[in-house]
Amino acid sequence: MMRSARRLTAVLLLGAALTACGGAGGAPGPAARTTAPSTTATHTAAAAPGPNDRIAGLGADWLARIPGNARQVVVAYGDGSASATGRVVLYRRQGGLWTAEAAWASHNGRRGWTPRHQVGDTRSPVGVFTIHDAGGVLPDPGAKLPYHHDPAFTPPASWGPTHRHDFDYVIAIDYNRVPGSSPLDPRRPQGEQAGGGIWLHLDPGFGSSACVTLPRQAMQTLLRTLDPAQHPVVVMGPRSTLAA
Repeated sequence: MMRSARRLTAVLLLGAALTACGGAGGAPGPAARTTAPSTTATHTAAAAPGPNDRIAGLGADWLARIPGNARQVVVAYGDGSASATGRVVLYRRQGGLWTAEAAWASHNGRRGWTPRHQVGDTRSPVGVFTIHDAGGVLPDPGAKLPYHHDPAFTPPASWGPTHRHDFDYVIAIDYNRVPGSSPLDPRRPQGEQAGGGIWLHLDPGFGSSACVTLPRQAMQTLLRTLDPAQHPVVVMGPRSTLAA
């Protein structure tokens, strides 16, 4: 009986947490399968500009929103307000200078972006969010963030084989969640209608229901690099908005 109760609890937690990541509408239809640019390989710091007192593509207002103690910033640049494709760049701050350390092609919500995310809108939320927790189906790959290894991250079989590995690794984005808890935690401080379960996770090859998705190597790099002591944050939105 106790084992059955635990299994039921895990299923309920998964359903609540994965709403933004594909659970509500299942896998997107053919029209939503917008493939990211072919540059899916990692671009290392050697190919990136040198240290700068600004983060490329961020306007002054957005730079001001980054907490003063943040030394690591993940920027998700969407290709357009209604586009599912984009690019993620990892920045490190030393002193007053920012250096781009790596970059990857990415996907985001299949209907693009919104400053007021709601359940089921299939748009990624625009904003600056802290990062505290990670987890996944696979064992900890050496993450510096607290890592919650749990088979409950396994996508439902009804989503199909395309999504089988989506949640091998995930990093929770602190949008409408309780930091310091598993990414599966279903609590929504801003209310259920505001959505939640917004993660960085493995890319199935097309737009998500609201998450930002990346190649496996990118997720492993971020997990091994993002450090709570460096107070990492993610800045995310379409390029035109972030540049304003």
